[in-house]
Amino acid sequence: MFKPSYPHPVLAREGWPFIAGSLILALLVSFWSFGVGLIFWLLAIFVIQFFRDPQRQAPDGERVVLSPADGRIVSVDKTTDPYTQHEALKISVFMNVFNVHSNRFPVSGRVTQVQYYPGSFVNAALDKASVENERNAVHISLDSGEHVTVVQVAGLVARRILCYVKPGDTRGAGERYGFIRFGSRVDVYLPPDSRPRVAIGDKVSATSTALADLPQLTSTGNQSNQP
Repeated sequence: MFKPSYPHPVLAREGWPFIAGSLILALLVSFWSFGVGLIFWLLAIFVIQFFRDPQRQAPDGERVVLSPADGRIVSVDKTTDPYTQHEALKISVFMNVFNVHSNRFPVSGRVTQVQYYPGSFVNAALDKASVENERNAVHISLDSGEHVTVVQVAGLVARRILCYVKPGDTRGAGERYGFIRFGSRVDVYLPPDSRPRVAIGDKVSATSTALADLPQLTSTGNQSNQP
């Protein structure tokens, strides 16, 4: 299994302006009123914890699918990938405002397409958020010829999806590729015979939690239908 590098600090760079602004505001208010300043220091602490981005260790396994985000599993279903129109196993992770919001690649592969869709901002814990909300879909081609789609979905509060990959880029499983600010969801569409390792309600951590196992390959490189 690919061991992701860690080229960024423990506080996500996407949050630096917000962290600096909240600290400066708390300091200025404290000069005026210590009591009121405490409220702003609590706000600054919240902002700092929101933008934390800790290093993670990926589990071993060549066919393991890693969680692309921290949060809670809200969907494990056989369905149709709406972006490729292929049958798929869909696993969805809901991130609340207290989760880490850095997004990681669930598998190692090459980006074949990135599709952005404007949309609404309903509660990301709801299934309809997958097709109605603002979202960004990344299509990944594996060396085995299989395809995985990972979709960043904006939530009720989220208003900014950040994606740092483009077609032709390659990433290892667990490598950082994006960020969503303030509550959101990530959907992963896998080959339909993939075996889930999680259930609805499970708490997961980006990179360090295995979501599923891809189907085993035969000696010719094709997927095996054997359990």
